[in-house]
Amino acid sequence: MRFANDLIPATLIRRYKRFLADVELGDGTIITAHVANPGAMTGLQAEGARVWLSKSPSAARKLPYSWELIEVDFGGAPELVGVNTMHPNPIVAEALAAGVIPELDGYATIRREVKYGRIINGKGSRVDFLLEDAARPPCYVEVKNVHLMRREDVAEFPDSVTARGTKHLDELAEMVASGARAVMLFVIQIGSARAFALARDIDPAYGRAFDKAHAAGVEALAWTCKLTRQEITLGQSVPIKP
Repeated sequence: MRFANDLIPATLIRRYKRFLADVELGDGTIITAHVANPGAMTGLQAEGARVWLSKSPSAARKLPYSWELIEVDFGGAPELVGVNTMHPNPIVAEALAAGVIPELDGYATIRREVKYGRIINGKGSRVDFLLEDAARPPCYVEVKNVHLMRREDVAEFPDSVTARGTKHLDELAEMVASGARAVMLFVIQIGSARAFALARDIDPAYGRAFDKAHAAGVEALAWTCKLTRQEITLGQSVPIKP
């Protein structure tokens, strides 16, 4: 997934109201950027951190700048970390089309945002990807963005309580019960991560739902990303710790 234009360097002043961040550009101008991330962003909000912004060409946008990357030192050399939770799906779409993920390769069709699962108050969920062919059961793939790393080399999810994430696990388990295949794919926007684990202390309910779904046959995969100021691509598979 390539960025449409060159990213703009800035210095983080503060993130607030979840979706807003004040930053200082290189010429000293202070602007407010959009933050496409509803999570806690633990460890990714240090005042004075170097961040990278994209700028929309649309004159209609109230906030033309979006926060894309931040430089973080997890104990080694500073590295780029992706904070935009909208990016994992297009990253995975490119990876699926290229056959990068062996466990998900070879399906005849790939559909996105397909309705499935429970209908609550007239509304249902949409699975991120539905992989299909005539030779095997359909495969429902849900993608989760990961940007939390509190221990050396170990990325974690979630970084805040996620009732929606718990619901998705339950629905994937229901798909397995109906005879389909279901996969939870964690996309880690941290290149240095060498393992993945659940942040059970942050959301115990999600941890329990994950265990229940896994026991029911829902598969789990975790992949890092390769991040530069020009593009983000899927990196390598990493083990999932209990």
